[in-house]
Amino acid sequence: MTTHAATGTPMRIGLVGAGPWARLTHAPALAAHPGVRLGGVWGRRPEAARALATAHGADAYSGDAGFDALLAASDAVAFAVPPDVQAPLAARAAAAGRHLLLDKPVATTVAGAREVAGAAERAGVASVVFCTLRFAPGTAGWIGEQAATGGWFTARALWMGALFADGEGNEFGASPWRREKGGLWDVGPHALSVLIPVLGDVTEVVAAKGPADATHLLLRHTSGASSTVTLALDAPQGAVGTEVEFRGEGGVATLPAGGGDALGAFRVAVDALSEAARTGVAHPCDVRFGLRLTEILAQAEAEAEVRTRA
Repeated sequence: MTTHAATGTPMRIGLVGAGPWARLTHAPALAAHPGVRLGGVWGRRPEAARALATAHGADAYSGDAGFDALLAASDAVAFAVPPDVQAPLAARAAAAGRHLLLDKPVATTVAGAREVAGAAERAGVASVVFCTLRFAPGTAGWIGEQAATGGWFTARALWMGALFADGEGNEFGASPWRREKGGLWDVGPHALSVLIPVLGDVTEVVAAKGPADATHLLLRHTSGASSTVTLALDAPQGAVGTEVEFRGEGGVATLPAGGGDALGAFRVAVDALSEAARTGVAHPCDVRFGLRLTEILAQAEAEAEVRTRA
């Protein structure tokens, strides 16, 4: 059983958010985790917070005073809200000494992500950014294997969804921030979270826009390898898919299919946060990594906009 570092009791984790992602993944994973007690649910919509909290036998909170009450009832806070709502609330939680289980991206501005990272560093709290493939049992080990193999010459990653297609009935398609920021910011963190551990940090970025919300990236990494990335949420139905491929001295390695079990991955992320809080050893996918993802994506966004205007 995972226990809270200071008390030896289950870690109390409060949930910020009551939308589809919180309802489908965060709340059920936290409520069922043997080493966790769901400290409560805070939502911007009181009725949604009440419904989700009631479903899992927890207290509901809303409003500014409610957020403070959730912090008082929690050792850590998990976030399932839009990134630029998440950032100031996460900085506030860190300042109150609460560990952070963040969603990706941490923020869509570098300033916002730096605020969270700075608050976490000053408070000395543990943090984990939930990039699904870094924690999903079907893919986390594979990423580690490719990093250990080395000798990669190049890689390509493709994340394409049809989130906004008519008739899809996808709840995430109603997300205003996803419509505004597109695939670059929603699925870009997934691609980078696989590429960077294997090829190293990004040193150069070239970006260009494609049709609809598609964005194409050409990246150079500290290992000397290059990678190409194609990202979209508004692709045609027939174009949907996720692919990652590394090519190098050892041949070709392809991301295993079926590695995106969000519930299982989130449980692993909870364990990672608890371990980081217990040991004081930062997790590789912590808020500093989340800040780096935001820096790269912001640079790509700016590059693509310049090319569009040219």
